[in-house]
Amino acid sequence: MKALRIIILLSLLSGYCIADCNPQSHFSAVRMKYPSFKKDDFSRINEITEAGIKYLTTKPQNLEKAKACIDSALYLCEKGKVEIPGNLHLLMARYNLTTGDYLNASAEGTLAMEKAEKNNNHKLLVETLYFLGSYYLRTGFYNESLDYFTRGVDLAEQKKLKGLIQRGYYGQADVFNAMENVKEYENALNKMIEASLAENDSVTALRGFYYYGTLKADRIRDFKFADSLLTRSFKIALALNDTAMISRSVANNGYNYYLSQDYNTALSLYEETLKYGIPSGDYVIISNAYGNIGTIYRDMGKIDKAFANYKLGIKYAERVNDYYELYWIYQDMHKLYLKQKDTANAYLNYILYKKYSDSTILKNRNQWVSDATIRYKVDTQQKEVQLLSLRLKNQRIISIAFGALIPLTLAIGFLIFRGSRLRAERRISEMNRKISEIQQANLRQQMNPHFIFNTLNSIQYYMYQHDKLATNNYLTKFSSLIRKVLENSQHTAVPLNDELSALNLYLELESIRFKDRFDYEINVDDEIDTLMYKVPTMLIQPYVENSVCHGLIPMSTKGKVKIDIMLKNNYLLCTIEDNGIGRDAARERNAKKQSNHNSLGTRIAASRLELVNSLYGSSLKTTFKDLKNDEGKAAGTLVEIQIPLMT
Repeated sequence: MKALRIIILLSLLSGYCIADCNPQSHFSAVRMKYPSFKKDDFSRINEITEAGIKYLTTKPQNLEKAKACIDSALYLCEKGKVEIPGNLHLLMARYNLTTGDYLNASAEGTLAMEKAEKNNNHKLLVETLYFLGSYYLRTGFYNESLDYFTRGVDLAEQKKLKGLIQRGYYGQADVFNAMENVKEYENALNKMIEASLAENDSVTALRGFYYYGTLKADRIRDFKFADSLLTRSFKIALALNDTAMISRSVANNGYNYYLSQDYNTALSLYEETLKYGIPSGDYVIISNAYGNIGTIYRDMGKIDKAFANYKLGIKYAERVNDYYELYWIYQDMHKLYLKQKDTANAYLNYILYKKYSDSTILKNRNQWVSDATIRYKVDTQQKEVQLLSLRLKNQRIISIAFGALIPLTLAIGFLIFRGSRLRAERRISEMNRKISEIQQANLRQQMNPHFIFNTLNSIQYYMYQHDKLATNNYLTKFSSLIRKVLENSQHTAVPLNDELSALNLYLELESIRFKDRFDYEINVDDEIDTLMYKVPTMLIQPYVENSVCHGLIPMSTKGKVKIDIMLKNNYLLCTIEDNGIGRDAARERNAKKQSNHNSLGTRIAASRLELVNSLYGSSLKTTFKDLKNDEGKAAGTLVEIQIPLMT
């Protein structure tokens, strides 16, 4: 397998080395029809290349036509036996980046830069530097991205290349925004606007005013300056008939006035947003405008109008599955219903808010995983290519000296083999560690719906009893618990104090739910620092839930569950003791109900503890003991959980 991998990488490197000799090796699909080629006639190649660039840069992109242009240009180069021009390399680099072929995108971009430098083609060199800046921004290497954009801007200013200076500042602004460097982001936007106005570039100036105004309205509160910038953005968009930017400029200024509590002006601006957004069918901005109008009416005390506009916002957001707009609108409606003491509608809107909030979090998490995967692949590929180049260089040196220095050659070969093996073992170990972390995260995420849906039954019970006060009280406590669970679930492990806080909330809710059918007690040894020691998130709760639901609740008398946490030599010992009906009786009850719902939680928790053991090299476990009274009858259950010491 390792030898095959090296052969594949060798073929990639050789592909780069002979790119000029075999230009269609990577692109060989549809070709356009052209007459016979003359070696000194490059105009057709440039014409095809420019057409391909337009297909990639205009919206919507047409990848098939761009690929056809690349194939046709490569065919003409091959037929005429001429060198592939730099602008064609740049087109292939852009196509590869668009289609996710990051390794070839980097290689083609580097070739384009080399040829631009060789031919003193300053315009092409600046465009290539900007491409590489975009490439490194997309793959998450911000310092490298900033360096390429800066080099491009410096060259464009030095050579006075029109249309390119403002583009470079635009790229810098994107990088600083991704780095969350607000000061430098503002500075880059200022320079972008100045350069655009100097060349009467209304399109780029429009973006500059819009982003700068949004920054001043939201992240750097400067109401008057934000108003002037967004008004300027609106006027330019109006002149260019750019309906999307017209409605967005007005909407963001509406938010600017809302933050300043000028509700009447904010309301008129959002209504103007609808005037431009509805004819263009921009459902996202329409939904956002209706939602914000609802919020404004809410703050003005006009509740009926608030609900009416919130519902319109939901209607348009559902047309395009805009989870972000849906989640914040349902959240605001939930809070408003709660304030109106309409607990039934508050509950229903809370469920919908959580549904779309979780979808938004999942979408963002998936995007983060995708970006992290891209960065990992690019970094790995680059390192492997560099390592392979070094190996090839070493092999040439060894071949030259092989005849006279056989012992030295064997020693070097042994060291290289040993080093490669050690690196491979380290890489495998690191990958196994990451896989274990990912598996643990997945198992931890399974805990949340398992716990949440059990607890929602209590709220439903109080609603059916028409006990509004109890429902509201329970919902408030439940919200606190869910918030705590979701905060904890962002981490593989949390301080023991946070875990016990969530556990205490859970037991308090269950005690209310079952009308004080049981008592509970949580004890922690004095020598345990609950802020320093960490435990895997939601590890203890499933066992406590088993004790309460399967051990104590079926009893005819009042029960008790006791949780003790003690410090041992190399682990924390958590004991959960109840005086319930015992495991045998609980199994019989579950068999009659044909249900194994609650056992899922403890199985997941056990699996997570195994993963923690694999991560920390420990061999800790969970044990169950059946307690008996003097007559030999079941008197409860004792669970012992050995938790590795984590700080």
